[in-house]
Amino acid sequence: MFKTKAILLAVSSTFVFAAAGSVFAADKDWKADHPRRAEVNKRLNNQDKRINQERKEGEITKGQAQALHKEDRQIRGEERAMASQNGGHITKQEQKTLNQQENAVSKQIGK
Repeated sequence: MFKTKAILLAVSSTFVFAAAGSVFAADKDWKADHPRRAEVNKRLNNQDKRINQERKEGEITKGQAQALHKEDRQIRGEERAMASQNGGHITKQEQKTLNQQENAVSKQIGK
């Protein structure tokens, strides 16, 4: 009986560690610092700061700031979805699409 429990524990442990290893591998791929992703995310971070600064200076209302942040969150979500389909990277066309969306939000900041 003890031998059976030991074997069962060993087999179970193997499956747990194998599953954990695959999660860590997927997490590593997700955090890959690909230049196109880095550029898109740097722009989103910059726009976030610009929105906050414009709100602080009273150049846009709280509602306008919230709407702009919502648009940026949607772009960031789209970037993450694209990257999850490409092994942690985005294609040149996807980057172009995201940049066009960011340009549209950028034009709304500081009007």
